[in-house]
Amino acid sequence: MSAQHTLPPLPYAYDALEPYISRQIMELHHTKHHQTYVNALNAAEAAYAKASTPKERIALQAALRFNGGGHINHSLFWENLAPASANGGVLRDGPLKEAIVSTFGSVETFKTAFNTTTAGIQGSGWGWLGLNPASRRLEIVTTANQDPLLSHVPIIGVDIWEHAFYLQYLNVKAKYLEAIWNVINFEEAERRYLEAINGPRL
Repeated sequence: MSAQHTLPPLPYAYDALEPYISRQIMELHHTKHHQTYVNALNAAEAAYAKASTPKERIALQAALRFNGGGHINHSLFWENLAPASANGGVLRDGPLKEAIVSTFGSVETFKTAFNTTTAGIQGSGWGWLGLNPASRRLEIVTTANQDPLLSHVPIIGVDIWEHAFYLQYLNVKAKYLEAIWNVINFEEAERRYLEAINGPRL
């Protein structure tokens, strides 16, 4: 049986993203929501290992997908953020900025398009800036619920589940999406971008 999945530590303090994302949200999001996905994924994998029939294995697919996706997506999300005091929100001149401007016309146009697409998700899901492995171009895409991004290489991902913003922004998704750009870790995004364009890995 494979090793148990564990909750990754945050690379910053729970209050480090304030005022854009509150300590309360970060602590609940990390220690409660993400931990729940980890626990449920471990339970689903243990049940799958014990399953003896195709019917039993098929019955576990939804739990594996949902909780596995939740673990994958949130593990990416924490690395996707950085305090404003540690260059969060700063997109420096370089390959990622050049690709964004080439694709969308400007950084602000990109952010507007990303926010519009992500805010349009029906129910819960994720907004992504991903690299299309076929065209090698950046594209804005969405995934429903906790589905991981499989069609593209994830460069930036934003959680649009209510647990990610409701305690601070209530039902105003647009305000949350505007604020989160102040703590996006563009250095990590550029690292992912360079890794993607220089290698075949999805």
